[in-house]
Amino acid sequence: MFLLRVEAEVRHTEDLKKVVKSITNFFSIKHYVVREEGPYPTVVAESDRVESLLKFHDILRRERILDSARKVLEHGRREKTIVFKLHKQSAYAGHPSFVSIDSESPLGPIKVRILTDGADELIDWLAPKTSGGRPLWDKPIPDL
Repeated sequence: MFLLRVEAEVRHTEDLKKVVKSITNFFSIKHYVVREEGPYPTVVAESDRVESLLKFHDILRRERILDSARKVLEHGRREKTIVFKLHKQSAYAGHPSFVSIDSESPLGPIKVRILTDGADELIDWLAPKTSGGRPLWDKPIPDL
């Protein structure tokens, strides 16, 4: 079982296409809806394919932030769920920046929720432990 859900508010000063680009820079999700609930419209994108995380997987390596990503993913893990937030403007520029509280991203964060039976396996694939800045293992994409 695998479900990726990504949400981001579209503030009054933002362009919908740029918010969608912030999401698709990291996640391969082709379809989204815009919910008009709450104070701001919200882009909601979902995928049931682990492959939708391949860009995120590769960016964590390119940016050399596996250790910090692993800490964030482990901290946001609750049984079958992994939750974390990304800075929206940084994501638009193609650089991952994790936020712990919403106010760290002035236009609101990108909220990511992953539901899976293989949370440990997924974290090990996305952000393996490292030694001297190098991954201790390189596992294939999990079959979830």
